[in-house]
Amino acid sequence: MRRTYVALAGSAALLWVLVAQAAPTTDEKIEILSEELERLKTQIAADKGVPAGQERGKATIGGYGELHYNNLDSKKEIDLHRFVLFFGHKFSDTIRFHSEVEIEHTFLKDNTSGSAAKGEVEIEQAFLEFDLSQKHRAQAGLFLIPVGILNETHEPPTFYGVERNSVENRIIPATWWEAGAGLKGEINAGFGYDLAMTSGLSITTTGSSAYNIRSGRKKVSEAPAGDLAYAGRLRWTGIPGVELATTVYHQNDINQTGTILPPISATLVEGHAVVSKGPFAVRALFAQWRLHGGSDTNNPSVGASAATSGSDIQNGWYVEPSFRITPQWGVFTRYSEWNNRAGDANATHTETRQTDYGVNYWPHPQVVVKADVLKQEGATRDNGYNLGVGYMF
Repeated sequence: MRRTYVALAGSAALLWVLVAQAAPTTDEKIEILSEELERLKTQIAADKGVPAGQERGKATIGGYGELHYNNLDSKKEIDLHRFVLFFGHKFSDTIRFHSEVEIEHTFLKDNTSGSAAKGEVEIEQAFLEFDLSQKHRAQAGLFLIPVGILNETHEPPTFYGVERNSVENRIIPATWWEAGAGLKGEINAGFGYDLAMTSGLSITTTGSSAYNIRSGRKKVSEAPAGDLAYAGRLRWTGIPGVELATTVYHQNDINQTGTILPPISATLVEGHAVVSKGPFAVRALFAQWRLHGGSDTNNPSVGASAATSGSDIQNGWYVEPSFRITPQWGVFTRYSEWNNRAGDANATHTETRQTDYGVNYWPHPQVVVKADVLKQEGATRDNGYNLGVGYMF
């Protein structure tokens, strides 16, 4: 910083000369001082490693990542599941940009060799945010749908368990983003709201993925946009440590091809509660899809209708109590049930029940080491344990 102090001393000397010498005009003084100020700003930026012309504090960077080891009946593997970087920029006091770039499973395999691609490079967020007033904001671009507990806040140190819970993965389906525009803000008495009009899901009605909600995410990659979707959330945080929220999402045609008659409309209703009191906390969530319509009975090639397949109702719920033994150690248990064919007459045969329990260790508030054990019953049976490490900054 020696050059900075020299520059400051030089500026002081220049001011003394301006005062002491005979009468330059006011305009001349302003011009000289402006030139010196710009030179000084450039010098200080160089001393701090900031390129000239870029003010410190406007750009932001962050990220998170997680490494998993799964020892389950279905797989035994180690995987750098996610490596994510956040980039943001503040254009002014009222306009900001947010983005998130994610690499999953380390890299993309070369499909020319015939092997399946494991990795993905994704843009999960890229949106502008505009302050409309002190309590209300608008956004436009690619952003996360305001639904559930994990969809918007899923950095590893913020939740228990190595893997994200199955209900928010298979029913909601997190992580879920679309492109569009939205409004959000705070109302009196602890209430907040989110409204969004976005691109929608695009599911198939045939094959092994028929009426599968999760496979309908197109991730805004040349995604069909024949039918837009609408989401609204109301959230209450009027008591410290308590969050109660509900979201409704609706789409008139979740197939979007225009060839399925009648069109398949879809509505998701989700509600959750998060309560933290001292070392005790509990999370509870319920989510349910209702699909109406499906294939034209005169055209069997488009597949069975949602009702015929039992997929017209898809739902799940979980409850997760936890206890923070110390600021560094916490334990939890979670019981979950979900069913992607809950409309089936024999729905008990298509339901999965899962119990998890485990421990989190935070050597630093932004770093976590995790271990958990899971047991499944019902339609799927996958038992074993998971180990993981994660971070955020």
